[in-house]
Amino acid sequence: MSLHLLALDASSSACSVALLRQDGEQRECLAHFELTPRAHTQRLMPMVDEILAEAQITPQQLDAVAFGRGPGSFTGLRIAAGTAQGLAFGLDCPLVGISTLEALALQAHRRYHFRHIVTALDARMGEIYVATWHCLNDALSQQSDEAVLPPAALRLPADEADWVGVGSGFSLWEQFNAGVHAGMTQHLTDLEPRAEEMAWLGLRDFEAGLGQAAHHVQPVYLRNDVAWKKPA
Repeated sequence: MSLHLLALDASSSACSVALLRQDGEQRECLAHFELTPRAHTQRLMPMVDEILAEAQITPQQLDAVAFGRGPGSFTGLRIAAGTAQGLAFGLDCPLVGISTLEALALQAHRRYHFRHIVTALDARMGEIYVATWHCLNDALSQQSDEAVLPPAALRLPADEADWVGVGSGFSLWEQFNAGVHAGMTQHLTDLEPRAEEMAWLGLRDFEAGLGQAAHHVQPVYLRNDVAWKKPA
């Protein structure tokens, strides 16, 4: 019995889609990724159509849809959520929201085999979206809640791990405190959340029965002040 899960993301300056196909014990994942600043609306659905065509399946063959539910760009999250909700509603299939920070941690673990990861995305306004993870054999254990805070306020979990920082939030490296500087062996700023990892995490959650009706799955912004005005 085959299963098809579509994942999509627009939480950053990139758009990405992925299609994970499972047939018995065999699994394969097709993925497309584009840096498309300010063009998410124009590119996301065409990218979905392109990957379905590449996989030679119709939307009606999808068993579930996953999307990057945040945190991330407010506009991008709304675009991704609206697209994913529309697809899941129209196809009457479950929808799964995937943490962009968890997807970023899985990407870093799979690509570089990092074990102890701090994922941080630039939240603008002098803040970061951040969480910490222990990773082993593609399994992630979350060590701290997702939060939005100034870089100087980040405290690493109290263990002996050599932490690695991943994500655009580390472009603010000089603003992190001495404890983070001392406890982190390296940091990479160029990784973006991708739909490919969201597909694998979406399959995990779908198989665990965590898929929901489309209208029950909403973006996670972390910051309440979506509309922010620069002080005079």
